[in-house]
Amino acid sequence: MGQGIAQVALLAGHPVRLYDAAPGMAREAARTIGGRLDRLVAKGRLAEDERDAALGRLHEAADLADLADAALVVEAIAERLDIKRELFAGLEKTVADDCLLATNTSSLSVTAIAGALRLPGRFVGLHFFNPAPLLPLVEVVSGFATDEAAADRAYATAAAWGKTPVRCADTPGFIVNRLARPFYAEALRLYEERAADPATIDAVLRESGGFAMGPFELTDLIGQDVNEAVTRSVWEAFFQDPRFTPSLAQRRLVESGRLGRKSGQGWYPYGEGETRPAPHTAAPAPAPEAVTVHGDLGPAAVLPELMETAGITVHRGEDADRGRPGWIELPSGTRILLADGGPADLATTPEIHLDLALDYRTATRVALGPAAGVPAACLEAAIGLFQALGKQVSVIADVPGLIVTRTVAMLVDLALDAVRRGVASAEDVDTAMRLGVNYPRGPLAWGGELGLDRVLETLFLLHDEYPGGRYAPSQELRRRVAGLRIAELRAAAGKDGRS
Repeated sequence: MGQGIAQVALLAGHPVRLYDAAPGMAREAARTIGGRLDRLVAKGRLAEDERDAALGRLHEAADLADLADAALVVEAIAERLDIKRELFAGLEKTVADDCLLATNTSSLSVTAIAGALRLPGRFVGLHFFNPAPLLPLVEVVSGFATDEAAADRAYATAAAWGKTPVRCADTPGFIVNRLARPFYAEALRLYEERAADPATIDAVLRESGGFAMGPFELTDLIGQDVNEAVTRSVWEAFFQDPRFTPSLAQRRLVESGRLGRKSGQGWYPYGEGETRPAPHTAAPAPAPEAVTVHGDLGPAAVLPELMETAGITVHRGEDADRGRPGWIELPSGTRILLADGGPADLATTPEIHLDLALDYRTATRVALGPAAGVPAACLEAAIGLFQALGKQVSVIADVPGLIVTRTVAMLVDLALDAVRRGVASAEDVDTAMRLGVNYPRGPLAWGGELGLDRVLETLFLLHDEYPGGRYAPSQELRRRVAGLRIAELRAAAGKDGRS
């Protein structure tokens, strides 16, 4: 990370000094940076004279005294509070009082690192994402004592370096590592419930949910030990809040030494000649000639159009009761409903739940969760229906909220709660999640698309199924939905001529 941040600063025109307490490491880092710049020249992304000028600005520092005239010092050392505090205590004795001090920590408290400083107001978090030269996001973190002017300087510097900075308060996990927890946690919980295997969960979140990578393949890339440690750190920092509870399955994976790509085995094998498991995909099945659509399908409202385009006759049935979701009726009478957080098994009519998709037009896979009593022929008809639309179908266990639905509901709620608590602005939250972890849509924008009332209903149903607080909707979500309902009632009253 230190090398990457130094490279970013160099190419932005700054003189940079590299310091490392380990002998020879600064020189090795300088060589590595030189090699990276050479590769950029070879690829035509950097002119030779620009590379030469950048390397002319790069110097090694023999000790902290060589940093005395620095205007900004960015630390990227081991994630240990005692080591970081010791380093900054030495730096404060060396640099001028107007030098900006910054930490690249991803998991420690910025406030705690600055706690023993003489001038904690000039201390900020500058959290880059790895690899720093490629990823655009920088979280600018204000500790409890950080001066606004210091945060402004840090923000302006990151922007001048060509990055996209976002401001956030010093909260466990900052924006991205705090709000990304449900993406991993819900997948792990689904695995523990035996809803589906890792390959299928990953495929559904990618090909239906629109995420760039599934959580199992992503944690294999990050390192299971690293991801589990961050999860545990956030959970402990929030006094064991059930929303952030770590996974026993992931703990066992770490204990077994299956750390992901770096160890050759994680959720998937990475050895030479190993074959990655394929997701569960239903065999081809005949599509029904006609279906009946009842009421409003909400986020799946485009499906009747897609069915008609595929040559399936769509009849319009009765409207659903006000406030109740619509459904697709198969010739057998079996209903297909969008997953809502409750189980299909409790329905009096045979039901199959359909998981959420980012966009049903472009989704290449859908997940179905049939109730236990659905006849095999009815499930085959549902499979054939979506196959006729060009989708691969994964049949999973009928767990509440299926895969994408419960994951997105948790992401939306956690994001709303973070904005309410002043962690970051709504705009910065969505920017951070799109750029920091490459989500297809910011969680707040996603909530707006789905309708917050739908998100709230999903979480209420999940909370009923899993009491204990993990799925309890936030106060902010409940307030916003209540506000929307009051506004609707007032608008209706105005149309009727009532006050």
